[in-house]
Amino acid sequence: MSGTERRAQVLAIAAKEFAEHGLHGASTEAIAKTAGITQAYVFRMFGTKKALFLELVQAAFERLSDGMRDAGEGETGLKALSAMGAQYFDLLADRTGLLLQLQGFAACGDPEVRDAVRSCFARLWDTAENGTGLDPVTVKTFLAFGMLLNTGAAMDVEEVDAAWAEGVRTRIQPGLFTHITTETNR
Repeated sequence: MSGTERRAQVLAIAAKEFAEHGLHGASTEAIAKTAGITQAYVFRMFGTKKALFLELVQAAFERLSDGMRDAGEGETGLKALSAMGAQYFDLLADRTGLLLQLQGFAACGDPEVRDAVRSCFARLWDTAENGTGLDPVTVKTFLAFGMLLNTGAAMDVEEVDAAWAEGVRTRIQPGLFTHITTETNR
């Protein structure tokens, strides 16, 4: 296996480990064992456990931001926001990526993680704001709904037969944000 292939293999294994157990609960020993390499080799590739975690969290946020940007390309306003929202909803199917983002938020007690996650969230905000041209209140509302969708996906609400779960998993329709503006939020 080439170095590039080995690195990709370790990243895939580590993504699942960190998604399930978080920064402090994940085991580099388990990652190494699953990859069939030594723990020392994992550290040679990534430096530290935290560096590996941050690389994975940042990549998960980048996939989301890039997907939203691409979905809204060529549109503006609520049409762009609608396309971004549909892409956001579809990307929730990547459970590992979703849980990595949530584990990033959970590890924000660490200043280095907090700075990295802030930067990732700022990019997500900028993607929604710059890609739509909409006001901050609408962007905030859009991302707030996104966080609710994240929470629902993390809880596997698809598996729950209850009214509250149906409400959480309902797709956001384009017209939802038409009444939310800076003016109506005063």
